[in-house]
Amino acid sequence: MKLLRYGQPGKERPALLDKDGGIRDLSEFIDDVSGPALSPERIATLKALDPASLPLVDGTPRIGPCVAQVGKFICIGLNYADHAAETGADIPKEPIIFNKWTSAIVGPNDNVEIPRNSKKTDWEVELGVVIGKGGRYIDEANAMEHVVGYCVINDVSEREFQIERGGTWDKGKGCDTFGPMGPWLVTKDEIADPHQLNLWLEVDGKRYQNGSTRTMIFQIPKLVSYLSQFMSLQPGDVISTGTPPGVGLGIKPEPVFLRAGQRMRLGIEGLGEQEQLTVDA
Repeated sequence: MKLLRYGQPGKERPALLDKDGGIRDLSEFIDDVSGPALSPERIATLKALDPASLPLVDGTPRIGPCVAQVGKFICIGLNYADHAAETGADIPKEPIIFNKWTSAIVGPNDNVEIPRNSKKTDWEVELGVVIGKGGRYIDEANAMEHVVGYCVINDVSEREFQIERGGTWDKGKGCDTFGPMGPWLVTKDEIADPHQLNLWLEVDGKRYQNGSTRTMIFQIPKLVSYLSQFMSLQPGDVISTGTPPGVGLGIKPEPVFLRAGQRMRLGIEGLGEQEQLTVDA
């Protein structure tokens, strides 16, 4: 099942995507695609619906972020062996954790703003993992029971803010619009193996990232279990699991960074595509 949200910012409505690509409104059954609707029991109820019985949405509405009211937007750094190599970093011994502020979240095709005084805004296609069942101190063997599904995330990053301005990575990661999410939340039953997915990103038609989740250092069960040792995970929390090689920072001989007026296009096998125009903040 592919869950989504459509409509203008702040006024999105819940929906699912039918087999023909039509948007079917779910407002009669759930308030939003958010924590309370993502429990195993609620997902089972939604799966039992006949999509053809739901109202078909006319036209081509804006698609909003696929998860609403995200409590925590947790990110994992340097989680692909080939990406760590391109940055010259050592393979982490434990997952590197940082945060994107929830105010960074936008729809998959909304504009991405280049922050004021930015010199090094960069891109990162990532697999998003959405929590459906909360918990603490989760065993790795049971971790996938807590995952409801997956989505595409562009972990947009300002490298000077992140690396050169002191402190933690967070201030270069959480700028407004730095978290395009969607187009849909794909329930985990539709993805046979999330560690065998191709993912890619282009800027102005040039392919920069072309990787696979096969090269993840810490896989999803490990990440869910690990994070739950330090915080409770709650329904609707989103984990962005790292990026493959090809980020602008790693390009040789000179890094390449974004400027206003460019188009990013990115996607993950089975999870859909995004496209954003960059604009000045």
